[in-house]
Amino acid sequence: MTRKRLNKDDLSLWQKVTERTEKLDVNQLFRPEIDAPAPSLPKIRKTTSVVLGKPTPKPRSNAHDLMPSLPDQIRKSPVQMDSKAFGRLKRGKIRPEGRIDLHGMTLDRAHPALTKFILGSHAKGRRLVLVITGKGKMRDEGGPIPVRPGVLRHQVPQWLSMPPLSAAVLQVSQAHISHGGGGAYYVYLRRHR
Repeated sequence: MTRKRLNKDDLSLWQKVTERTEKLDVNQLFRPEIDAPAPSLPKIRKTTSVVLGKPTPKPRSNAHDLMPSLPDQIRKSPVQMDSKAFGRLKRGKIRPEGRIDLHGMTLDRAHPALTKFILGSHAKGRRLVLVITGKGKMRDEGGPIPVRPGVLRHQVPQWLSMPPLSAAVLQVSQAHISHGGGGAYYVYLRRHR
């Protein structure tokens, strides 16, 4: 790398700059209330638990974890119905006694239709019904807030867990691929009494 030499104009300009500048006194510039170093943060101790005499670090939960996906939430929910029947349900071996297709409906049309269907099926003594929501379309227009595909697919489990439907619903699980897979739900209803 070669150094470029200053020409006469640049040298005269630099001399004018240096003539007008004053040497700074660092002691006068320092103000403790503003320029003091930031206080040091206390060190975080690792918590350990003893398992068979060996210390193992405890996993720390991160408050900023992303919300689990809807299928994961449904999969992790506790099984309320008979476990043998639930296994048959997950394998698609039980046929639904009724079904409703909410494809193409808006939220304000789908909610009353779902409520009427679930409460009517419960009154008729049905135990297993199929709710088809569809997988949804990708409608993210690149805005600052991401839009999830499948508004009905995300909203239906919430509706089923709130009154008046929660009194009739025992279990909600994702349907087997033969009954719609990720675009449908099995809704196992409580016994009518």
